[in-house]
Amino acid sequence: MATVGSVEQALQLSPAEVGEALAAFPEDQWLERKSAGVNGQTIADLLVGFANAEGGAIIIGLSDDGAVEGIGSVGIKRQTDWRRAAVDFTNPPVRCQFQLIDCITAKGGPDRLVVIRVESTPDKVHATNRDEVYLRVGDQNRKLNFQQRQELLYDKGQASFESTPADRAVLDDLDRGLLSDYADQLSHPDPERLLSARGLLNRDGQVTIAAVLLLAPEPQQWLPQALVRVLRYRGSERGVGARQQLLSDVRVEGPIPRMIDEAREVVLNQLPTRRALTDRGRFEPIAPLPLNAWLEGLVNAVVHRSYSHSGDHIRAEIFDDRLEIESPGRFPGIFDLSDPLQVRRFARNPRIARACAELDFGLERGEGIRRMFDEMKLAGLVDPEYHQTSGSVRLTLSWTSVDRDLNDRLPRPARELMRLIRSGDRLSTGDLAEATGRSRPVVLRQLRVLQLEGLISRVGKSSNDPRAYWKLNN
Repeated sequence: MATVGSVEQALQLSPAEVGEALAAFPEDQWLERKSAGVNGQTIADLLVGFANAEGGAIIIGLSDDGAVEGIGSVGIKRQTDWRRAAVDFTNPPVRCQFQLIDCITAKGGPDRLVVIRVESTPDKVHATNRDEVYLRVGDQNRKLNFQQRQELLYDKGQASFESTPADRAVLDDLDRGLLSDYADQLSHPDPERLLSARGLLNRDGQVTIAAVLLLAPEPQQWLPQALVRVLRYRGSERGVGARQQLLSDVRVEGPIPRMIDEAREVVLNQLPTRRALTDRGRFEPIAPLPLNAWLEGLVNAVVHRSYSHSGDHIRAEIFDDRLEIESPGRFPGIFDLSDPLQVRRFARNPRIARACAELDFGLERGEGIRRMFDEMKLAGLVDPEYHQTSGSVRLTLSWTSVDRDLNDRLPRPARELMRLIRSGDRLSTGDLAEATGRSRPVVLRQLRVLQLEGLISRVGKSSNDPRAYWKLNN
C-alpha cells in the first residue's frame, strides 16, 4: 500500500486499503481512534476536547491495537448515540461532520468505519452535558478545573485572530510554490482544498491571517511586525546611550517557513563559538548551545506569538553568555510558569501550529519545553528560564555550566533570582523584589541562600549603600 500523508488522503483509498491506512496514523493532537464499543458520552468528551483545542478527527471502528474491526457489531441505537453526541451531550453544540466509510475488516469481511471531523471553535469554550470541560493536549483529553476553564475562555478570545480574513487578500496573493510544497508534504492532491481543510480559508472562501502568514511571499504587507529581529551584543549587557553594546541587527521577514529557516541561519552565524574536540577527532569551532534547544525556542516564538499585538516583533538577542528570545503575548492562562515542565499545551494559533507541525517544524505534542530542558541538561548547562512581562514572554538560554546537585537543591525562587541577576543590569535588592513581586525580607532570605553557596556577591561601599547591587560570581 502506498504511503499517505493525511487522513483526508487516506479516505480516498479503496475499502481494502482505507482501514489499514487510518490505523497507521498515530494518535496525536488531531486524531483519536476508538473501537465500536465506545458510547456517546465518551464521544462527547472527545468532541469537547478537540473543539476547545485545534479540531481533529475521531475514527470509530479501529481496535486499541490498530486492527480494523468495523462498526457492524453494534446496533443502530449505539450509532445514533454517536450522531447525537454533538447536539445532546455538548454545550454549546460542537460543529462536526459525521461520515461513514466502507472498509474491509481484519477478518476479511465488508464493514464500515465512522469518521467524525471536529471543528475548532476559536471564541467559545465547550462543555459536556455534565458541565465538564476538556482540552486536547497531545494524544490525551485533559479535564480542566474551574480556573483553567476561565483562563481558556480568555485565551480563546486571543486565538481567534489568526482565523479572521486578511484585509483584501485573495488566493493569488499566496505563493503557489509554497502552497504546492505544503500539499506535497502531505501527499494531498488539491492544494486549494487543503487550505479549506486546514481552516486557512474561512467558510466564505476568504484568505485568513494564518494563510497569509504561512504562505504569502510578503506577509509583512498585512502585518508589518510579523518578523524576527536578531541582535548581537558585545559582552553580557545591552547598554544604553554611549554605552550601547549592539554589534549587529538583522531583520528576518517573509512567510513563516522561510522566516524560521533564515532566522536559524542568522542566529547560528551570530552565536559565539569555542574550539573543542568533536566526534571527528578534531578541534573545531562549536556553538555554546545545543542547536535543538535554541531552535525549539525560536520555532515556539514564531508559531505561538500573539500576532494581534501589531506593535511588536520577535527578538532573538545574543550576548557573550546567553541567548534571549522574546515574543509578543503572554503565555496562555492555563500555563503555570512556576513549573514549565508541567505546562498544558494550548496553541494560540492552532492553524499555524498544525501547518508548521506538518512541515516538520515541530512535533506539536506538548513536548517542546521538555525537549529544551533535556537538551540543556545533557549539555551540562543551566535550565531554560522563562520570564513573563505585561505583554511578552522571554526565554533565556545560558551557556553557563551548572552543578546539577547544587541546582536541584536550590529553591525555585532562588534560581529565579539567579536568572534576574544574570540577565539584569546591576539589580538592587529592591529591583529584585519588584521584579518578582515578593516582599523585600523574602527576597533577602533567598539572596542569603545564594551568598552562602558562593554564587553571588553584593557590590557596595557599605551595608547601607543605596547604590549597592548584586552580581554573579565567576
